[in-house]
Amino acid sequence: MKNCLTRCLGLPRLLTLACLLTGPAAALEPAPRFEAAPAQSLVLEDARWFDGQAFREGRLLVHEGRFVASLPPGTAARSENLGGRFLVSPLGEAHNHNLQNAWGFERFAPRYIADGVFYAAMLCGDPPGVAPLRERAGQAHTPDVVYVTSCITSSDGHPLGMMLNDTAPGAPRLSFEDVADKAVLVMDSPEEVRRKWPLVAERGGGLVKLIMSYHERPELRRDPAKRGSLGVSAEVAAAVVELAHRDGLRVSAHVDSAADFAAALRAGVDQIAHLPGYFFHHQSPAEAYRLTPELAREAARRNVEVVSTTAASRLFPAEPALREAIEALQRRNLQTLREAGVRVLLGSDLFMGTGLSEYRQLQALGVYEPAELLRLATITTPRALFPQRRLGCFEPGCEASFLVLESNPLETAQALDRPLARYKQGRALHTVAAP
Repeated sequence: MKNCLTRCLGLPRLLTLACLLTGPAAALEPAPRFEAAPAQSLVLEDARWFDGQAFREGRLLVHEGRFVASLPPGTAARSENLGGRFLVSPLGEAHNHNLQNAWGFERFAPRYIADGVFYAAMLCGDPPGVAPLRERAGQAHTPDVVYVTSCITSSDGHPLGMMLNDTAPGAPRLSFEDVADKAVLVMDSPEEVRRKWPLVAERGGGLVKLIMSYHERPELRRDPAKRGSLGVSAEVAAAVVELAHRDGLRVSAHVDSAADFAAALRAGVDQIAHLPGYFFHHQSPAEAYRLTPELAREAARRNVEVVSTTAASRLFPAEPALREAIEALQRRNLQTLREAGVRVLLGSDLFMGTGLSEYRQLQALGVYEPAELLRLATITTPRALFPQRRLGCFEPGCEASFLVLESNPLETAQALDRPLARYKQGRALHTVAAP
């Protein structure tokens, strides 16, 4: 296999597209880099912290990276009066791909910290590329990352189109054999799922991703132009879920259409990685992406998470009328999920962005009340990514990771854009001067 990570992940094409859509300055401006101060105990006076509903006021104590009810006798602690400033837990990013190779991690990990996004899931990494990043992630000055390296698609499925058709200058062209069952796993039938399942076990991790894309439209598979952009059948999805659950693994499904969403539910997936309707592909009408109340109630009954990914629509140029139709559909789908009680996670799938990009987009869509959206971003999503840890809280025993804000994010839409300070497990993060 030609093990060039940017080629396997289609990064030159994604980077070019991001520059075209966001402008070179926005796409290429580097984030400041951070370093962590030494660990110390803290007494934070006159603080206001978000408890999931509103802001409480008082004093907070930090010892050995966690909030505590009291400091051990004789503890030397640094005292700081916050002057009534606002504390929120760091944000999560439940769907992206920009930290899953060395080039992306070097460039975007500082952006996550700058944006106050400390927790992330990278949903389709090449195993050799991810391996050296596991030690770089989760440090005091870098985001904590869940890596998915078992990414299952069909022989004509996404992301093979990006991998095989990339024409970046100087990059060698890859063949199907270079990437199939290496960068991604290719499974076209339930029998092939069973035969190739040992490849999943070899990769490790607790989450498997499968790609579904317009599975209800078989005519697309007869179009050579669509090759490499589709996904697995409903039967393959069901076989993947059966074996994954047998082995104690969770399954996240990339879906495009509402029919994909329904098939993923029937297959028994644990998470749906895309809200249908981030773009209307293949001349599909809006109705092809509309979630019914019945589907939403079924997702709620099965406790299936849905990752929002509304910001991903920025990856596709659209005329104003189409953009308005896409956003109207997103509002409707989100409201349908909200009314049914489905747990939605914050995730952008925006290569040049972070969870903060998705937070801003959800603000603009206006489906969620401010406290509801802040809870989704800073409590629900981080806890879903790292369920064994005490995140998104300020009670004794919770990890002391938080952002300090000048203004109340429940009242000021831009409050999260420029944190005054960032703390990760009790350690202050400071910017490093440029050489």
